[in-house]
Amino acid sequence: MTQEITRTEHSAPTRQFTVLLSPTRRGARLARLLTTAHLGDWGLPTGPAAHIVAELAANAVLHGRVPGRDFRLRLSVHRDAVLRIEVTDARGERLPPSPGTVVAAGDGESGHGLLIVEALADRWGIDVGPASRKTVWAELALAR
Repeated sequence: MTQEITRTEHSAPTRQFTVLLSPTRRGARLARLLTTAHLGDWGLPTGPAAHIVAELAANAVLHGRVPGRDFRLRLSVHRDAVLRIEVTDARGERLPPSPGTVVAAGDGESGHGLLIVEALADRWGIDVGPASRKTVWAELALAR
């Protein structure tokens, strides 16, 4: 698994879904449910992607929340080979810890969910911007 802080360019997606959700526990839960529903409709496996979305959406709610500003979930399939999951929040100045950073018990809640993302994703990273936003993304290779 690798982590990158970049501006990643991709080909135009063959399928995509984007939604704005409230930065609440309910919004995070809805992100996971919508992911499961859309991937199921597209005939794609839902397990790892649903777990990744659950972690990224929970992080957006816990660490990226700005009152009155939603977070964005975007799912896209590229060349029918890669599922890209993106969660964008309104706290661009608060970047997640690096992969492999182990957080000791009692040191706060930062980083645990990203260990799950790192374990499940083929690649993940952070795109900073525009303005005060950040996007944490993960990619999964799709079986052919």
